[in-house]
Amino acid sequence: MNIHEYQGKEILRKYGVTTPKGVPCFSVDEAVKAAETLGGKVWVVKAQIHAGGRGKGGGVKVAKSLDEVRQYANDILGMTLVTHQTGPEGRLVKRLLIEEGADIKKELYVGMVVDRGSQRVALMASSEGGMDIEHVAEHTPEKIHKVFIDPVKGLLDSEADDIARKIGVPEGSVPQARAFMQGLYKAFDETDASLAEINPLIVTGDDRIVALDAKFNFDSNAMYRHPEIVEMRDLDEEDPAEIEASKFDLTYISLDGNIGCLVNGAGLAMATMDVIKLYGGSPANFLDVGGGATTEKVTEAFKIMLKNPDIKAILVNIFGGIMKCDVIAQGVIAAAKQVDLTVPLVVRMAGTNEELGKKILAESGLPIITANNMAEAAEKVVNAAQGK
Repeated sequence: MNIHEYQGKEILRKYGVTTPKGVPCFSVDEAVKAAETLGGKVWVVKAQIHAGGRGKGGGVKVAKSLDEVRQYANDILGMTLVTHQTGPEGRLVKRLLIEEGADIKKELYVGMVVDRGSQRVALMASSEGGMDIEHVAEHTPEKIHKVFIDPVKGLLDSEADDIARKIGVPEGSVPQARAFMQGLYKAFDETDASLAEINPLIVTGDDRIVALDAKFNFDSNAMYRHPEIVEMRDLDEEDPAEIEASKFDLTYISLDGNIGCLVNGAGLAMATMDVIKLYGGSPANFLDVGGGATTEKVTEAFKIMLKNPDIKAILVNIFGGIMKCDVIAQGVIAAAKQVDLTVPLVVRMAGTNEELGKKILAESGLPIITANNMAEAAEKVVNAAQGK
């Protein structure tokens, strides 16, 4: 689950992290009123979407008068903002953040992610703030410094101070940087975040450390512990198909291919997409129905996939462990009949009650294409999608 920048900054402030003063707005008039309330002579008008690269896409403007605030707010609000993270379709801007201007002397980068290899939270920092961190990692990896935080000890003063100095924080500001990094780690840990990114973290003209941006992603599986964060969810920023899938406890992610995938288990789902690519096809989605899929869940999964007009064929790939093959076969048949399936359907299943499941499919009277292994299933579904 993602949230907007202004919401991320609300969280940071609760943990003692300094951010610019700002007001979220939903209209041009609100934007002008916000600038008046903030005072000063310079304001920043920021588009609020769940994607980076907003400045390069024209979604961040510096205004030096209230008239410019009105002009920029009018330009940005309602625009389709295209960045390197939105894809060519872009995102419609429905929210703004009006912030006080900042005296920027130096831009830095600080981020935190869960590192599965070390099973710890990794703090990453760089002197190259304001840039795409992926670009820095690729071309100048020596400028990225890391600490893998001990979950028992937390981020130590010495670790934070060392990172601060390595990324060019002035010596007099090192204590502030330490407090910032420790506050960020506490926020990350206590909110069950999966990513926190401050880009840029700035050193101001008077050597204050200020989080000029804030990006947070959270572990959706932990959100039952954080109703206050769930309330921040902006459904306008999410794929309608993914929202619908979440209502039925389906893990669904839209992709840009033409072969629908219905699989039980995330690992098998990833392998299924890989083998489809290996045989020259392109997956239209990641869809994990979980270990206890019912006929209702399978039916809803079919409905969600078929809302994609690009779908040319569907592959159902099931391993019957907890889920029995005969049950999934009945679910597939019921779903195919209910949605009046018109695209080719390839089914591969293995495991508990495999032979019974195959028998049920064979006697269904439906034009279901069966396969005995993943390679055969992938080859058949790719051929079906290509009309062969």
